[in-house]
Amino acid sequence: MELNISILRQIEREHGGAFYLLDTEQFSCNFRELLSAFRSYYPQTYIAYSYKTNYIPRLCKLVDELGGYAEIVSDMEYEITKRLGIATSKIHFNGPYKKPETIREIILGGGTVNLDDYAEVADIKALANAYPEKTINIGLRCNFTINDGVISRFGFDVTKPAFEQLIKELLSKQNIHISGIQCHFATRAIETWKPRAEGISHLADKLHNQTIDHIDLGGGLFGKMKEELKAQFDTKIPSYEEYAAVAAGYIATHFEGAEYRPKLFIEPGSALVGDVMKFVTSVISIKDIRGKAFATLLGSIYNINPTLNKKNPPIRVYSDQPERQTNAYNLDFGGYTCIENDYLYRDYNGPLAVGDLVVFDNVGSYSVVLKPPFILPNFPVIELNANRQFIVKRKETFDDLFHTYEFKF
Repeated sequence: MELNISILRQIEREHGGAFYLLDTEQFSCNFRELLSAFRSYYPQTYIAYSYKTNYIPRLCKLVDELGGYAEIVSDMEYEITKRLGIATSKIHFNGPYKKPETIREIILGGGTVNLDDYAEVADIKALANAYPEKTINIGLRCNFTINDGVISRFGFDVTKPAFEQLIKELLSKQNIHISGIQCHFATRAIETWKPRAEGISHLADKLHNQTIDHIDLGGGLFGKMKEELKAQFDTKIPSYEEYAAVAAGYIATHFEGAEYRPKLFIEPGSALVGDVMKFVTSVISIKDIRGKAFATLLGSIYNINPTLNKKNPPIRVYSDQPERQTNAYNLDFGGYTCIENDYLYRDYNGPLAVGDLVVFDNVGSYSVVLKPPFILPNFPVIELNANRQFIVKRKETFDDLFHTYEFKF
């Protein structure tokens, strides 16, 4: 995505002083590169894109066109797949809360439902009883240690006797088939990916006589980012190839010569979408308060970093008014909200003027989906490729936020 002040001003005139830019060509490149890295070690690898990370329909449809699967965690995300015409067989349904009717639809449609808790077992048994002529294929989300110092709350504790009993209970129904096992861990450190692969492979061996169709290592991969952002992490930022060598490399070795080789799924979100969106916002004001410089932007920390971490994203200031710019020193970019700690960037040094446009990079992960309806409606998303523009999300309006409220009492 090549930007200049002329392109940005033209978009500003049409859509206002704050907007997201979406680079679908970069997204496609990331998808193909990540898949290729894993398949170079284990050819039976597939990607199920994490909708919750960024469920812009344009991206979800693109995943389908690229041959990917949909990893969803809610009825809302399931509705996205239906409206996009995505085959149910390409859906992986995870998460701690699932409606029984959605479980039924997805399983009967040939999709994958990974059970997360014993409470869901009753729904599966009821489904098997209601459709004795159908094979009820299910997956199990499995919880085991990967030495990351965290006890995850997701999935079944595979170290307990209750897990063995669960397997027996499920398989006591002749039409229930455990077709896959999955794990989910939030940490992205590469050191945890071999323990994931080890744990899921050993479980697959235990269930081998049940003809496991696939194993799933979940998400939790770092994506591409500029060096100034990488430097703010206290852990190494691995490449796609490095993740693949550790995880897919282990899987390939483990199943080498085996009588069966299950499909391998990964569920990336940030790794695919982190660097494919930018946020552009205009400078509203610049002030000095007791020797400290501040600029207010038509944007908020919630637009670019709703998890509120303390990292400065990569930025670039675009201007067509150099005669008005002054050299800022240790200036903090504040947002439009009335929250004291609403800062998009700390300690900026460089030229700046009211009306300039500040472009924030690496904002594709969770920014759109976690932005709260706070103070202002959200801004539009414009796809920009080869200087062509498409609106993939219009700017929100008052009615978008308040149509569920009552105003007459």
